[in-house]
Amino acid sequence: MGNITLSAGVRQNLLALQNTADLFTQTSTRLATGKKVNSALDNPNSFFTAQSLQGRASDLSNLLDAESNAVQTVQAANQGITAIQKLVDSAKALANQALQTSNTTTRADLATQFDDLLTQIDQLAKDSGFNGINLLNGDNLKVNFNETGTSSVTINGFTDTTAGALNIAAASNNWVGNTDINTSLTAVSAATDTLRSQGAKLGASLTVVQTRQDFTKNIINTLQVGADNLTLADSNEEAANLTALQTRQQISTVALSLSNQANQQVLRLFG
Repeated sequence: MGNITLSAGVRQNLLALQNTADLFTQTSTRLATGKKVNSALDNPNSFFTAQSLQGRASDLSNLLDAESNAVQTVQAANQGITAIQKLVDSAKALANQALQTSNTTTRADLATQFDDLLTQIDQLAKDSGFNGINLLNGDNLKVNFNETGTSSVTINGFTDTTAGALNIAAASNNWVGNTDINTSLTAVSAATDTLRSQGAKLGASLTVVQTRQDFTKNIINTLQVGADNLTLADSNEEAANLTALQTRQQISTVALSLSNQANQQVLRLFG
């Protein structure tokens, strides 16, 4: 089939319609996706920069989950310390009660209760873990704050058993003598000081992790906003563009029709 020759006016108007159709498609895509940069073809620099920002935001989001688990782990240990302190206070009360009587049978009964409390303290320490990590049973917890692992904190755990850091021995000689009772009192008083010191350390560690957690959330938000600024479209502007393109398309269609009419006038000369 031979080439079809179009007049300059028809060709010009046809080209205008094609350009308008391309812009119409582009604008419709931006409105549909909400983005002015949908691929590297739209704007390579903005596209790859936004991808990099979103990638780092995703990496930090994964760390945010680990930071959240760390907070829960520290809180579980702190709750364990609080509960253990109550048992230590009860043990101290039993020892003081034993000092108030000289009845050996009563003292022996109180000593048994004292030893029972020590067993409960050991069990509490072993049950104060979270997600497989127990800071009261000798475990340590490392928390990374950036995606390269160059910023982190290690929370050292304790062994809060009666044979460990608390160092509370069972009641000796059924607390027959005051010396035996005073030995237990000294031990539980020292255990209280130990628990308070541990609680303070955990509180400081918790503050650090929570502060970094808030910081990470803000950084993630900053990265996402930065990526959006590079790629997101202005819906109001694109909607206005779409309306303008629709008008242009109608005008170009009319212009093309008028150009064709001009060609048809030539045919009338042969009529």
